[in-house]
Amino acid sequence: MTQFSNADDQEITKFDKVSQIWWDTKGEMGTLHTINPLRTKFIMDNIDTPNPRILDVGCGGGILSEALAKAGARVTGSDLSLPSLEVARLHASAGGLKIDYLYQGVEQIAQENEGGFDAVTCMEMLEHVPEPAKVIAACAQALKPGGRAFFSTINRTLKSLFAVILVGENILRLLPRGTHTYSKLIRPSELKAWSKQSGLDFVRLSSLMYNPLTGKFKVAHDKEDMNYMAYFIKSKNQ
Repeated sequence: MTQFSNADDQEITKFDKVSQIWWDTKGEMGTLHTINPLRTKFIMDNIDTPNPRILDVGCGGGILSEALAKAGARVTGSDLSLPSLEVARLHASAGGLKIDYLYQGVEQIAQENEGGFDAVTCMEMLEHVPEPAKVIAACAQALKPGGRAFFSTINRTLKSLFAVILVGENILRLLPRGTHTYSKLIRPSELKAWSKQSGLDFVRLSSLMYNPLTGKFKVAHDKEDMNYMAYFIKSKNQ
């Protein structure tokens, strides 16, 4: 049993098992490496603080954390998969990057560092926890007033069920099989509602669009599709 209250043992075990392939750019995690520059640009283009202090929630093997650090951010990464964190620490050390990786839930980090971050990123993680609204609330708590929160997840639609899970995972193997569970996917309206309850003001939503003919992704701004990103600003009166 996990020591973390808002965690799913099966989900953590799932990522424990794939920990050694995080940095295999040609393997089943290759898609994350492909979309990482797009995610990084979406984040950094919408932060106006120089050398921002960023909390990367659900950092896994550190793919996004490292990109943010290379872009000039002071990064803290957190995850509940110890094997993944070990991989992240070793890879960052080998690359000479100073990233603080924590084996802590975001709720604990928020309590210990309330209002301590310029931005919080939580990418492809909300659909893997029992209560995503609590994660969003903790992300908001960790932010300074006026800070930015960035979330990405998969839209709960029949299109996603077919394209992301049935085709993407089981046929094209863009991600390891079993990565996503349809019932846990999150609609944009749900994400916006939970964020609003936590004092986060919605700013923009963009989707990552995949072209199976070219094998490339592009960002479609202000479009709700399957794999989407959204960012919010913490109300300054919070």
